Amino acid sequence: MSCKILLTGNIAKFSNNKFNEMQTIGLIGGITPQSTIMYYQILNDLAEKEFGEFHSCKLIINSVDFAEISKLQKVNRWDELDKIMSDAAQSLERAGANVILICANTMHLTIDAVREAISIPVVHIADATAEEIKKQKLSKVGLLGTKYTMEKDFYKDILKSNGIDVVIPNEKERIVINEVIYNELSKGILKKESKALYLEIINSLILRGAEGIILGCTEIPLLIEQKDVKAPIYDTTTIHALKGYRRALIN
Repeated sequence: MSCKILLTGNIAKFSNNKFNEMQTIGLIGGITPQSTIMYYQILNDLAEKEFGEFHSCKLIINSVDFAEISKLQKVNRWDELDKIMSDAAQSLERAGANVILICANTMHLTIDAVREAISIPVVHIADATAEEIKKQKLSKVGLLGTKYTMEKDFYKDILKSNGIDVVIPNEKERIVINEVIYNELSKGILKKESKALYLEIINSLILRGAEGIILGCTEIPLLIEQKDVKAPIYDTTTIHALKGYRRALIN
């Protein structure tokens, strides 16, 4: 079980006028803690690169309880998950967030409820990913993620609306991918055997015509890197964090 916390990110001691104009990003995290750590690190690295040494990103984190989230997912109680995520978003808006990122691919199943509950923008991870794929002019990609991300249409529909065909692993492969995510990656456990299985599945998707591979679970980049795969991979964690960061910059 993870603790429900509201954490305000550190603000750089040495500011400049441009940095002071940056908006605050609200993160709905804890889904999983590993994923949230990755978002936090990426966003702070971007701020330091943009504004200089000692600068960190303006962030507010609402970390929900992954045990509760996972339990509700298993019993298909998306109505309750909508409520949890909407409440988290509202707390971030009240705390001063100007834009929100949901730090998990799967939980974008709740994005409509979240958007209805608040008046600030929520950056969709699939929209951001589709933009990157279109830049490379790919027409067919493989999608890895939780069983919800691979099997439900919320993610694939956005890709298809952008002219991108999607191929997913077969049922046996989907079970393997999902079990590794929940039993290993969500806990920060990285196994060579699991990496080998993932790469075997990725290669099968490439043989089925995938020109690129979406790492459609925010923890998968802990296991799979571009150097491991011949086709382009799309690290949705980094892509999403970067899109949110750019959205928070005031021109």
